[in-house]
Amino acid sequence: QVHLVESGGGLVQAGGSLRLSCAASGRTFSRYAMGWFRQAPGKEREFVAQISGSGRTTYYADSVKGRFSISRDNAKNTVFLQMNSLKPEDTAAYYCAADEMGNSGTYYLQEYEYDYWGQGTQVTVSS
Repeated sequence: QVHLVESGGGLVQAGGSLRLSCAASGRTFSRYAMGWFRQAPGKEREFVAQISGSGRTTYYADSVKGRFSISRDNAKNTVFLQMNSLKPEDTAAYYCAADEMGNSGTYYLQEYEYDYWGQGTQVTVSS
């Protein structure tokens, strides 16, 4: 089992920045592709960003490309999501996810391929 705990959410004004963290349990973290997803009330969960186990490959949703950056520190079993130039439409609960048995994130992963999910951290962007 892999336990994921997100942190760093909060209330921020439009144009501001937040840095989300996701701490993972386990000793094989570097093998996991990691992803960030978000879900606003009444909407489907949507993909935000993905990073391969090595950190060498990343993918971003078009809606956040150029504003958000995903990174990881495998020594600390942690993945980050740096969010800049935040917009009210970024308001959502943000979840991190881990793919333990996939392709290590070299290729883009579908949502169903992720094996573990955190409980989320709320990001609210005011205008």
